[in-house]
Amino acid sequence: MNKTKNRWSKFVIIVAAAGLLTIATSSEPSVKAEASSSQGKFTMSYLFFGNSNSYTSQVDKSGQTLDVVSPSYFHINVDGSLQLSDSLQDSFITDMHQRGKRVVPFFSNDFDRTLGEKAIDNREALVNQIVEAIEDHKLDGINMDIENVDAAFRDKYTDMVKMLRDKLPSGMEVSVAVAANPTGATNSWIALYDYKALAAVSDYLMIMAYDESYPGDPTPGPVASLPFVEKSIRYAVAQAPADKIVLGVPFYGRYWNQNAAANGSGVSAQTLMKLIDTYKGTVRYDAASQSPVATFTISPTDAASSVYGNKLGPGDYTVWFENEQSLKEKLKLVGKYNLKGTGSWSLNQETTDTWDYYSLWSDGFYFADMQKHWALADVLTAANRGWMLGIASDRFAPDAALTRAEAATIIVRVLGLKGEASSVLSASFSDVPATHWAWQDIRLAKQSGLIQGISSDRFAPDQIMTREQMSVLLSRALQLTSQAGGGAAAKGFTDVPAGSWSAGAIAAMSSNGLVDGFADGTFRPRASLTRGEMAALLSRAQPLLTK
Repeated sequence: MNKTKNRWSKFVIIVAAAGLLTIATSSEPSVKAEASSSQGKFTMSYLFFGNSNSYTSQVDKSGQTLDVVSPSYFHINVDGSLQLSDSLQDSFITDMHQRGKRVVPFFSNDFDRTLGEKAIDNREALVNQIVEAIEDHKLDGINMDIENVDAAFRDKYTDMVKMLRDKLPSGMEVSVAVAANPTGATNSWIALYDYKALAAVSDYLMIMAYDESYPGDPTPGPVASLPFVEKSIRYAVAQAPADKIVLGVPFYGRYWNQNAAANGSGVSAQTLMKLIDTYKGTVRYDAASQSPVATFTISPTDAASSVYGNKLGPGDYTVWFENEQSLKEKLKLVGKYNLKGTGSWSLNQETTDTWDYYSLWSDGFYFADMQKHWALADVLTAANRGWMLGIASDRFAPDAALTRAEAATIIVRVLGLKGEASSVLSASFSDVPATHWAWQDIRLAKQSGLIQGISSDRFAPDQIMTREQMSVLLSRALQLTSQAGGGAAAKGFTDVPAGSWSAGAIAAMSSNGLVDGFADGTFRPRASLTRGEMAALLSRAQPLLTK
């Protein structure tokens, strides 16, 4: 946790009786201040479908959600040596690094048992080849994804992962995709993975909590029912630390044609939505599995469709898949079990609205009114740091005006003030009784010399904070100055005349990139500051707040 710098020992922020924001010097704050460094949950996704030319656009659709992308770069030759994919392009790696994302390719045997066994037996030479490729292409580590290899190779596989961890710098990722094991199986290929031992020599285990129903499965069923996923998590956290467990979620479904022998083939969520629309299908939500089920019929006279190059013949189709409701239920488990985060198979299979809620739910904030909101990323940052919370468990109210009570509480949280307010202040403000939600924070802010009321006995907790008031508070607290000088009109804002009480602060905030005006050239200094705008302001000011 970062310690707050000395600037906070030099200033006391006061909201004066006139409603203006001033700052007075103080020798030392009465309460120790700390700044939180908490971040959101880790998120990664596999890149498999599409091609190297489409990878960047696939990632960009996810916005700021992903920390790691894991493309299909590393495969195995018949002799057990490393095979590099033609899709490996250094330009993509550079693009991702410029976006602040790490590129950690996954090493796969493509479910081929013979290749997997060959690779594990050839592990010493293979590990050296992997390390060399990572260094040559400026990659950020390796995600091991060997599947369908007998449990007899369990210890050898763990040894292979340990070799990678020993040879790669600590800052590079070594992670392992492991099969879900909801029943604690000790034989078959699912038992290849020694969760406890692998967790000890890797950064995290990516639990493939999907394929409950599988290709060739004769009975239609969910890809990842909630009971299946939760049992898989319980097994994992009994074997390894929760902060080394990443929950894998599916962006695909599986379809069955009652008139065909081949069943259980995969279909992306994107493609399925088109099929349902084309063939006038129906969808129901299965409560027991917390999974949606689609049904549609393709008649011999209907237009043909295909999935991953496979033509869909006539017949009655049943498709188990994932939608917003089912994915949200899975994402809630991340917080319930305090897991490291999530992974997904695979990017570009999801529907476009997936990223509107994904980070919110995986981080444990179920704000339905933040989906598609412009301040989503800023609200997530503020919520993860504990600076701003919702007005209810499912609402943040981003467009509501920020109140004085909320401003006081945010100041206390941003500064990380600790301690208990003195009981003698319990009756300081007649309009803030002990039953008021912000009572403790307002008392603590007052005791610390941060904030005063609008009179000796009134605080006016529900009065709004204006844009100019918050500009003055933050600019003086951060000791910001404007290149144009304090008396100049703020950045040419037509409604902020030079010499006005807030002009210098607004100029300082705007010249430091912390506030913006409106398209018509105004700043609207007396307009209310919304909760979403406050979150955005905190995001911009965060580097200065912890400087």
